[in-house]
Amino acid sequence: MAAIRLTQHRVDTLKPDRKARDIRDRDLRGFGVRILPSGLKRYFLHSQVDGRRIWHTIGDARVISLETARSKAGAMLASRINGDQAGPVAPVLFETVAEEVFRRYGRHWKPLTRRVNLGYYRNQIRPWFKGRAIADVTRLDVQEWFASLHKTPVAADRSAPVLSVIMRQAEVYGYRAQGSNPCRGIRRYRRRGRERFLTNDEIRRLSLALDRHRHSHPLHASIIRLLLLTGCRRSEILTLKWPEYREGNLHLRDSKTGPRTVWLSSPARRILDGLPRSGPWVFPAPHRNSYLSRQSLQWFWQHVRDDAGIADVRLHDLRHTYASVALAHGETILTIGRLLGHNDPMTTLKYTHLADATVHEAAEALAPILGGEG
Repeated sequence: MAAIRLTQHRVDTLKPDRKARDIRDRDLRGFGVRILPSGLKRYFLHSQVDGRRIWHTIGDARVISLETARSKAGAMLASRINGDQAGPVAPVLFETVAEEVFRRYGRHWKPLTRRVNLGYYRNQIRPWFKGRAIADVTRLDVQEWFASLHKTPVAADRSAPVLSVIMRQAEVYGYRAQGSNPCRGIRRYRRRGRERFLTNDEIRRLSLALDRHRHSHPLHASIIRLLLLTGCRRSEILTLKWPEYREGNLHLRDSKTGPRTVWLSSPARRILDGLPRSGPWVFPAPHRNSYLSRQSLQWFWQHVRDDAGIADVRLHDLRHTYASVALAHGETILTIGRLLGHNDPMTTLKYTHLADATVHEAAEALAPILGGEG
């Protein structure tokens, strides 16, 4: 981190970079200015008292002068040394920064993801950290919070990344020291996987059940078949528009992981080619200009799965089944990840345990040959 003698002229002429950077003052230890990629500049004080790191944002360089900020930092540092933990400047509270993160960074999330994350923030995160200085939240604080959620491990695991984003952006916005994210390395709860994979017999029974219901609910039945034949997410098929089906494949403009191509098999193409085109939506809702609702599809799915004798299977399990069948037929993890639209290969690696039986079969098949028994 650079250390120079800060002057008002130097602060005014500092230029932003692609990443936030800190310039420390050579005359007052721990005092400096952070330049954000947006061009904003914030004065800060970073000190250590009794082995504890203290980080405070002094103020916006557009609002207060260098000398005013240096004077406040000096007074704050003196009060820290003298044991006055309150200090002359009010700390920036956790909830203040969190709200700023949802306002500024939240646009990077899809609307549904933002609503879900906001729910985890309000229910699991804010009650614990509200009223604390954002700069003073430590790794121990996060560990204690995470442990307090042990009775709801799913909520704990899903709210931890939200807290991590808040802490990471707090660094970016100049409220915490860089590299101080206290969520880094927090181990998630181990839960029994909820993945459910249909057997060949269950797939056959599901197909027969769909045949029995396709005359009364042709669009619903076609959606279920496409989910099984493509491994797509429910939202990707429900919200499909006809312009996205061209050249024999789906060209999704806005999937969960961004635009992607879904390569279709012949049976999947036959389903789409057999559907009527009466508007922009492939699966239009009756009596309104939109697509079939999730509730309508879920109602149909519950009836079909009961009819097929697979009452414990979720719609999302059709996606897991697609991956398991692909793996059983020798497709690589990389290929399966592309088929499913995974950006991160680690997401696809959860299916590797499905190959254990295949590997065992291969070992048994090779034994007679390599052992001289052939």
